[in-house]
Amino acid sequence: MAGPPKAFQRLLEDFAFIDRAERAELLIEFADQFKEVPPQIATRPFPEENHVQRCESEAYVFPEDLPDGTLKFHFAVENPQGLSAKAWAVILDETLSGKPLEEVAAVPADAVFTVYGKDLSMGKGQGLMGITDMVTRAARRRLAARKAAAEA
Repeated sequence: MAGPPKAFQRLLEDFAFIDRAERAELLIEFADQFKEVPPQIATRPFPEENHVQRCESEAYVFPEDLPDGTLKFHFAVENPQGLSAKAWAVILDETLSGKPLEEVAAVPADAVFTVYGKDLSMGKGQGLMGITDMVTRAARRRLAARKAAAEA
C-alpha cells in the first residue's frame, strides 16, 4: 500500500517539532493563501454532497478530475473567521492535488494533530479531519471506479 505523498509527509515533518507561536504564524500564512473554489467548479448555494458535515467553518470540498487521472482539490469555507479550515485547505491542495490517487487515499485523517498540535479543540479537530476524509474518500472512489472498469 502506498503512503501519503512525499510533499505531505515533508509538511508533517516540518510541523512536528515547531513551537506553538511558530505553528500559529505558519498556519496564518497558509490561510492567507486561501483561494475560493472557482465559479467554473462550483457556485453558491453549494451542493450538500460537497459539504463537510463535522466542520464548524462550513467547509466544502470539490474534487476536480484532471486529464492525467489525478485530482485537483478546490475548497470553500463559508465562515470568514475559519482560518484553520482555510489553512488546511491550502495545505491539502498544495500537497495532494495532482498526486497519485493511491497516495492521496493513504493520508491519515489524524494528521491534523501533527500540524495543529495536541491542544486542538475537539470540534475543530473533527472538522479538519472531516475535510481530510472527504479528500481521501474522493481518491478512493476514483480508484474503485478504475478497478471496476478494468475488471469489466
